[in-house]
Amino acid sequence: MDTILTLLTANWLGMPAWVWFGFILIVLSIMAVDLGLFHKEAHEPSLKESTVLAGICMTLGLSFSAVVWWLYYRGYASSLDPDIAAAATPAMRAWTAWELYVTGWVVEQTLAFDNVFVMAMIFSYFAIPAKYQHRVLFYGILGVIVLRAIMIGLGAALVHKFGWILFVFSAFLVFTGVKMLIMAEQKPDLEANPLLKWMRKHLRITREIHGQNFFVKLPDGKTGKIVRHATPLFVALMLIEFADLIFAVDSIPAIFAITQDPFIVYTSNIFAILGLRALYFVLSSMVDRFHYLKYALALVLIYVGAKIFVQQFVGKIPPEISLGVTVSILAGGIFYSLWKTRKTAPEDLPESGRQQEA
Repeated sequence: MDTILTLLTANWLGMPAWVWFGFILIVLSIMAVDLGLFHKEAHEPSLKESTVLAGICMTLGLSFSAVVWWLYYRGYASSLDPDIAAAATPAMRAWTAWELYVTGWVVEQTLAFDNVFVMAMIFSYFAIPAKYQHRVLFYGILGVIVLRAIMIGLGAALVHKFGWILFVFSAFLVFTGVKMLIMAEQKPDLEANPLLKWMRKHLRITREIHGQNFFVKLPDGKTGKIVRHATPLFVALMLIEFADLIFAVDSIPAIFAITQDPFIVYTSNIFAILGLRALYFVLSSMVDRFHYLKYALALVLIYVGAKIFVQQFVGKIPPEISLGVTVSILAGGIFYSLWKTRKTAPEDLPESGRQQEA
């Protein structure tokens, strides 16, 4: 018993282990309810169902900020973030942690919009019926939770050991943001995807979709033997996981440029990702209307990256200012996109052209 208590109270990345276990339990419970209650049987989610689920996930993400406030107010965290550690009172420490969590959650939630564009392209390319898309995204999220944990743990270790790595992250974010601005109008070519080429070369892949199965056993085209074949659902799953790996290379440095606290980094990341499935089904039918949002995302990356350098000359930028700037840029991108495309026919929208070509 004493061993278990020692294990649960041990500090891990600035937070007691019982807090980490509790968070993972919350995440697994949310996913279990999602799969067992809302998607027990394969079906095409209605706009109402998806909107409700997206609203629930976003509410949970924002509500968790109260848990963050309480944990840091009570002093459970030995924060690795200098702003939190420098707070003079428990209340100031809690509000600083709260602001950093909300800022990180907003940035990660909006960077996830880019994932929606890619998901829509992948599902359109393989003609995956909407009733099977949730299964692909569900298992994709499971992989993302593990992948992000590994990458964030590695990032936290690097930041803790080499403080200058933050400047590398910042320069990379500015570079990525500028690149996004320059290449915003270019259309991705899924045929050139290296992972897709590798799978087509090394795996047996069916042309048809076999229900919601990732693998099926069919006769080999050459030998006639019954062998395992991957289905387009499995290929789509791998491409979505690969796409998230690419996006994580942007989003992980972005959140570390906001805060170096591993608990805030991971929890804001995961809560943003949890709502991604429902958000996809809400936006997939109108993803074309948000074409200009990618410019706002690029500006957010540039701002977050440049902030680290600017602070060396003007002093620390308060978290509430960063939150306000981030929300303003993204809100501007959303409203401009909706206004710009209000009278445009769907077939004339930039993203529609991209999906038709795919």
